[in-house]
Amino acid sequence: METFEVRTGRRSDLRDITGQVNAVVQNSNVPSGVATVYVPHTTAGITINENADPSVVADIQASLDKLVPWNESFYQHGEGNSAAHIKGSLMGSSVQIPIEDGRLVLGTWQGIYFCEFDGPRTRRVHVQIVSS
Repeated sequence: METFEVRTGRRSDLRDITGQVNAVVQNSNVPSGVATVYVPHTTAGITINENADPSVVADIQASLDKLVPWNESFYQHGEGNSAAHIKGSLMGSSVQIPIEDGRLVLGTWQGIYFCEFDGPRTRRVHVQIVSS
């Protein structure tokens, strides 16, 4: 397993980490298998989505903010970051991507995004490669 850090700059911040994950796959020398990308944080997540048009990321963030507003009177969590926990759960904490011919099998427009919901922070991302 390899770990790298992601520094986020805002409370809500989606960062394309496809390059970092690709580097881990390349360094593994595994020709065929699966890469699991895991985020060990309860107020962050991981997702795969379009990385060609930056407006997609903006739309995702705006939609999540509309679905799960930061300040709601019914939130009970004492730290005041319930929205971040909910968004992290909606996105999920891991994704799995097949590896074939030593490369991630992603669609033409797909990228891997680290999703920050309680930043800015420095976060960890774990990548585990399993050979098939």
